[in-house]
Amino acid sequence: MMSDDDTEPRGELAIRTQAMPKDTNPNGDIFGGWLMGHMDVAGGVTAAVRAKGRIATVAIKAMTFHRPVKVGDILCCYCHVERIGMTSLTVLIEAWVLKGRADPKRVKVTEGEFIYVALDEDGNKRKVPTS
Repeated sequence: MMSDDDTEPRGELAIRTQAMPKDTNPNGDIFGGWLMGHMDVAGGVTAAVRAKGRIATVAIKAMTFHRPVKVGDILCCYCHVERIGMTSLTVLIEAWVLKGRADPKRVKVTEGEFIYVALDEDGNKRKVPTS
């Protein structure tokens, strides 16, 4: 995992969305579950492309919340395939936000290690293609 003071995201941008008022807790911060869900979608897109087909999330090995996400922040999830096994893929996901509109500042808010398994059309494990 990378430290929370990194200045550049690792990996490719997989999704981007805006945090809205309906996604907040009573303190005005965005729910961690909302953030984790978007990270899982981003990692799933990345894993499915690499696995060349259907995948499913099987584990979240680690997740660290560094800073809160606020309403109006633009969430950007960057993904990097860290490991490819026989039937599984480990994807490192960094969530960064763009704060401000005139001169947006990019800040890393969360990072996690998600594990996906490749599935065939019947939902059974299958090998991940080598290329």
